[in-house]
Amino acid sequence: MAKGDIKAIAAALDMYKLDNFAYPSTQQGLEALVKKPTGNPQPKNWNKDGYLKKLPVDPWGNPYQYLAPGTKGPFDLYSLGADGKEGGSDNDADIGNWDN
Repeated sequence: MAKGDIKAIAAALDMYKLDNFAYPSTQQGLEALVKKPTGNPQPKNWNKDGYLKKLPVDPWGNPYQYLAPGTKGPFDLYSLGADGKEGGSDNDADIGNWDN
């Protein structure tokens, strides 16, 4: 479930970048996919319908984490796992867009 959500959110982030020439900043966050963000970088061609209808939460009911620029790529998008904390193993392991 988390991997599917991450792929869908990552695809929406890529569409956002195609329209606006940059990913949302960490401060603008994933909310920029649902509601036109304020602050820099200002979106140049934000889709009036947004890029997602609503932001999903991870399988444990927590928001997905977003960092741009990322430490593992142009952006890091991840769930903190069952424990809601960085790191961990098994169900507590982080699940991110760097996991294929």
